[in-house]
Amino acid sequence: MTGVETKNWYAARTTYGREVGVRDRLASEGVEHFIPTERRRNYRGQMREHAIISNLVFIRATKQEACQLRTVYGLPLNYLFDYASHSMMTVPDKQMDDFRRVLEAGIEEGGLVDQPLALGERVRVVKGALKGVEGCVLELQGKLYVVVALCACVFARARVPRAYLERVRNN
Repeated sequence: MTGVETKNWYAARTTYGREVGVRDRLASEGVEHFIPTERRRNYRGQMREHAIISNLVFIRATKQEACQLRTVYGLPLNYLFDYASHSMMTVPDKQMDDFRRVLEAGIEEGGLVDQPLALGERVRVVKGALKGVEGCVLELQGKLYVVVALCACVFARARVPRAYLERVRNN
């Protein structure tokens, strides 16, 4: 019996400023991907799309498909390596979904957190657009945020009312 290879989210680096081009190539090849972007003005005052996380690309594919994107299609990708498992770094589907939802909901008052945070209480959002998201609670300037981490190296936050949060109990 032959095992079917499952699709995973892989984190990869690309060269500076090529995130949008890589995204377009992935879309043309029909590869599921996530590259958070925003529109902002460049030095000439023109609206341009820029990656929120420099050089970082998330790709959902089988391991073989992910490797072929680099070797066969020539995309400028370097996959992050997980030294504990001695393989390409993967991100669980739930964690990726939570991260995407927090980034999309937190554009005005949230967004990326640029450094690791002090240990916070583990919480789950029980109401609103982020219902089901799990992360750590953070309070900044009297406002509450839920912080979601990917691979302990990229963090996103979104503002959430205290009434929407419940503690996650460790089993």
